[in-house]
Amino acid sequence: MKIYNTKTLKIEEFKPIKEGEVKMYVCGPTVYSDIHIGNARPMVVFDTLRRVFEELGYDVKYVSNYTDVDDKIINEAKKRNISELELTDEMIQRVEKIKELLNTRKLYKAPRVTQTMEDVISFIDELVMNGYAYPKDGDVFFDTSKVVDYGCLSNQKMDDLKVGARIEENDKKESPLDFVLWKKTEQGIKWQSRYSLGRPGWHTECVVMIKKELGELIDIHGGGKDLRFPHHENERAQAKALFNSDLANYWMHNGMIDVEGVKMSKSLGNFITAKDALEAYDPMVIRWILLSAHYRQDLNISDDFIKANEKELNKVLTCLKQVSLKLALNDTNGKELDEKYYHAFMEAMEDDLNTPNAYAAIFEMVKYLNQEVRKKDFDLEALNKVANTLKRALDVLGIRHHEVHLSAEDKKIYEAWNEAKAQKDFVKADEYRASLMQRGIL
Repeated sequence: MKIYNTKTLKIEEFKPIKEGEVKMYVCGPTVYSDIHIGNARPMVVFDTLRRVFEELGYDVKYVSNYTDVDDKIINEAKKRNISELELTDEMIQRVEKIKELLNTRKLYKAPRVTQTMEDVISFIDELVMNGYAYPKDGDVFFDTSKVVDYGCLSNQKMDDLKVGARIEENDKKESPLDFVLWKKTEQGIKWQSRYSLGRPGWHTECVVMIKKELGELIDIHGGGKDLRFPHHENERAQAKALFNSDLANYWMHNGMIDVEGVKMSKSLGNFITAKDALEAYDPMVIRWILLSAHYRQDLNISDDFIKANEKELNKVLTCLKQVSLKLALNDTNGKELDEKYYHAFMEAMEDDLNTPNAYAAIFEMVKYLNQEVRKKDFDLEALNKVANTLKRALDVLGIRHHEVHLSAEDKKIYEAWNEAKAQKDFVKADEYRASLMQRGIL
C-alpha cells in the first residue's frame, strides 16, 4: 500500500507501527447543524481506505470524533431555546443516519469531546507544568516557540507564518502563532479547571482523544485539506511537546468540493447539505461521485456531473444484475476471482487510493461481462469469476449491489416468461415480467 504523506509531500510505502494493524484517526464534524456534502467526503474517502486495508488483511482501528462543544453550538442552542446537549444529540443522530445511508462501516470508536473533558483538562495541565503552555487571565495558550519545527506539517517557516498566516487576534497571546488551549467563558456549557470556568480550545481535543483511544503515536491521521493548518499543525505541536512524536506517521488530506465551479459557501447560496443530496439521489450515486475523483483533488459538482455519474453507476449495476441472473439460472455460485481483473483493481486502490484508475478497471470488467453474456456459448466459469471480482471491487468501494437468488418458483416464472415471448403471447409475457420485477429479478 502506498500513501501520499502530506508531511513529506511524497508517496511512501505504508509500514504499520504494529504488524497487521492500522490505527487511523479522522477529524469529525462540529455538530451544530446539518453537515454539508463536503463533510461527507472524508467519511467516504477514509471508510474506503479502511476497506482497502481490510481487503489486504489488516485489522483497522478507525476512530473519528464528534466536536460537541463550540461557540457555534452554543449560539445555535440559544437560538433554538434548547440545551447544547439536546442540539448535539440530535445532530449526531443525523450524522449517523448519513453514515448509514452512505454505507460506511462501524467505527472502532466515535468519542465526543464532552465525554473526554477530564482527560482534556489533565492534558492541558501537563502542558503547563512542562513549560509548553502559559495561563493568562483564565485562558491558557500553547507556546509555539517551544516546538522548534513548528510549521513542518504544513511545510511553512515560522517567520512566514507570523507574517502571512490567518491567525486569530488575541491581545493575551505572547505570539500571534500561539493558540488557545482553554478559554474562560461566561456563557454556554462550561467546566471547572484550575484556570477558570470555561471550555477547551478546538486544537487540543483531537490530540487527547487520539491518545485515549489509540495511543501517543498512530499510523494515519486524516481530514480535509483545510485542516492541515492550523488544526493539524497545532495537534502535531502538542504531541511533539508531550509525546516527542509526530502524532501520526502518515498525514492524509482530501480535497474540497466546489459547486458549479465555485467554492461551496452558505453566503453564496450554493451550500448543499448531505441530507438534501441523499434525499435527491440514490446514496450509492453520491458515494460513487465522492470517490470519482482522486481524493487529494478538489471535486466539482454540477447537475450534469451528477447525471453522468448516475448513468455510469447504473451501467455497472445493471450489468452485474443481468450477469448474476444468468449465473443463477445456470446454478453457478463459485466464489473464485479473476486474478487479472482483481489485480488491476487492487493495484489502483493500493496506489494512494487511485479511484479513477480503479473505476477504469471496473469498466473493463463491465465491458467484458456485457460482451460475454450476449454470446450463445459463453464461458460460464469465466463469467462467474469476473462477476465475483466486480462484486468484490464494489464491496471495497462501499457500493451496495443487488444479489440475484432464484427459488424454484422464480425459475419457473422466468421460463414461462421466455416461453410466452417465444409464442408472441405478449399479454402473458407482460404478466410474467411484472411478477419477475416485483420479485426483484428484473
